[in-house]
Amino acid sequence: MFHFAPGSVMTTDQSGFNLSTVFDTVARAVPDQEVLVWRERRLTYGEMNARIDGIAHFLVEQGLGCHTERDQLAGHESGQDHFGLYLRNGNEYLEAMVAGYRARVASFNVNYRYVEEELLYLLVDADTKALVYHAEFAPRVAAIRDRLPDLRVLIQVADESGHDLLPGAVAYDEVVRTPAPAAGMPTPTADDLFILYTGGTTGMPKGVLWRHDDVYVSSMGGTPFGTTEPFTSYAAIAEAAVNANGGMTSLMIPPLMHGAAQWSSFYMITGGGKIVIPDNVQHFDPVDALTVAVREKVVSIPVVGDAVARPLLDEIVRGNYDLSGLAAINNGSAPLTPGVRAQLLEALPHILVMDAAGASETGLQMSSMSVKGMEAEAATFTPVDARTTVVDEQFTRPLEPGEGGGWLAQRGRVPLGYLGDPAKTARTFPVIDGVRYSIPGDRADILDDGRITLLGRDGFTINSGGEKIFVEEVERALAAHPDVRDVVVVGRPSERWGSEAVAVVQVEAGSRVTDADLLVECGRHVARYKVPKAIVRTDLVERSPSGKADYRWAKAQAVGASEPVS
Repeated sequence: MFHFAPGSVMTTDQSGFNLSTVFDTVARAVPDQEVLVWRERRLTYGEMNARIDGIAHFLVEQGLGCHTERDQLAGHESGQDHFGLYLRNGNEYLEAMVAGYRARVASFNVNYRYVEEELLYLLVDADTKALVYHAEFAPRVAAIRDRLPDLRVLIQVADESGHDLLPGAVAYDEVVRTPAPAAGMPTPTADDLFILYTGGTTGMPKGVLWRHDDVYVSSMGGTPFGTTEPFTSYAAIAEAAVNANGGMTSLMIPPLMHGAAQWSSFYMITGGGKIVIPDNVQHFDPVDALTVAVREKVVSIPVVGDAVARPLLDEIVRGNYDLSGLAAINNGSAPLTPGVRAQLLEALPHILVMDAAGASETGLQMSSMSVKGMEAEAATFTPVDARTTVVDEQFTRPLEPGEGGGWLAQRGRVPLGYLGDPAKTARTFPVIDGVRYSIPGDRADILDDGRITLLGRDGFTINSGGEKIFVEEVERALAAHPDVRDVVVVGRPSERWGSEAVAVVQVEAGSRVTDADLLVECGRHVARYKVPKAIVRTDLVERSPSGKADYRWAKAQAVGASEPVS
């Protein structure tokens, strides 16, 4: 039976969970266990919790917090101040994120690859009041801060860049030592906001607004893995963390600015586990990642599609790494092609490869599991529970198993809306027969046995001669050729077809594969009308840090390669 230490406090709010209190609960239950390892830093739950307290104290002292409660707001509105996390991976990211929640300030992710114009758009759209940033980004912050009159709190994290503290900014190492304010701290609630900005792959980035309780239970560990029933209390979370006897150790390769990495991290935290970050956070280095994985005896490695899995696989095959303790590679956010999955299981026949599907607007929806000799079907998943379904073309009803195609949807615990955008909120989160759904735009088929085949995002569909071509399906078909290292399929104008599919392909070094060979392989897996009309070769397919394809870049390559084909 779990008991709290004398003097500890546990929130007993029956309306649900808050992520700050979840972390505090686990930290009080297993204070001496390590929560995060990065380079020479080894932080226990107790130590990180104290640092989180310091940052939360500082934010409250600056007058930041919640000014309007949830029950007085529409779904697209926020009643809290917003705190941007402009950081690479490191302990500071998790500390600042949770500290915002503890101060009832809604922290949100900032893409560190953004140029000045994109960064300005995001910070304005988010009505940013406070920003924590690595010193390497100080020049970019300095260049736009005069156009952000509401941004009044700057916290700068020292790094190897050598940039001086910006005028008016406060050093992060000072902030973490801030004592509790004399007036006390606010009490976080289950209705407080978890804000996740989309990557902007189908338009400008949008802030997805979740209640803490909904996102935690649906996607961040509030429902124990392998079950459909969420935790019933904070005491149950504490007991589970103690009983896990140290929990699992996971290597966090994906950037924490991406929702899937935040969700995965809180799964580890809920179980009292340890998050290990590769030494190199400037770019993905498979040698560094695997060296750290062996050193820390990691049990799971999250990846984001072939962009991470393939270089990791190449180094596993090339090197000599003792990964006998590795139990699983967990893929999410970007497709893992069947060929790469099969090669991973060949190189590491003792592991489980799990593919997960979901979106910023839905949370975790579906998964598939593969072991050597029993690989899952490509892009076909089992729903996590009955909340995941497919609705018809007109958004009038959920489809029954075997009815075929429609829109992938989620019901029940779904976001409140998009920050500041009532129209898009209404479109993406419609009410069907009195039930609120999230339908962010993925096409899918529901099969006879209730499994769901994911076809792809409707915004990435090519309408060619009246036929719809889902680019992800064609990408998987081309990636089946062993000489294809990476591929992105896009549409370009065609006088004959209106739009035609073009594949931007990166082949393996030294490969002599011809375009005709690639198209023949593609034709083995998809109908003839889906086979690209052209192949455009590139030395490197550009992707985001989260592994998602950069379709705007790919389209520029395709359109610029030649005149439209008639």
